Amino acid sequence: MADAVIAKTLRNTDTVAAFLFGNASDGTGESAVTKVDISALTMAATQVRITKLLWGCDGMQVKILFDHNSDDLVAILAGNGHIGQEKDEPIYDPASAGGPGDILFTTAGQSAGDGYTVYMEIEKVA
Repeated sequence: MADAVIAKTLRNTDTVAAFLFGNASDGTGESAVTKVDISALTMAATQVRITKLLWGCDGMQVKILFDHNSDDLVAILAGNGHIGQEKDEPIYDPASAGGPGDILFTTAGQSAGDGYTVYMEIEKVA
């Protein structure tokens, strides 16, 4: 078996994209799974920044990474939370060496019956 996952594009314009991700785990988990292929977006970006994250994690954590030779950690999500209010700075892809800068998810601590829901907005930087 495998985790039941969803990845839905809610908005995809020349400058902004929004997504909804979900996972109902059977205990398998996810490891460096590409959730956003930035080259496939309408914005045709080579670098993005994350401007909003809203999440609910039940029994597991979600690590969000930018895909490079050594993946760059964006955030570790647990419980419920949000980033992206007016006072919050966007999270920029540092554009480290190698790799396309796609957005990856890795789960940790998952057991059967655990899950997550993540809403994400990104903007084109370059």
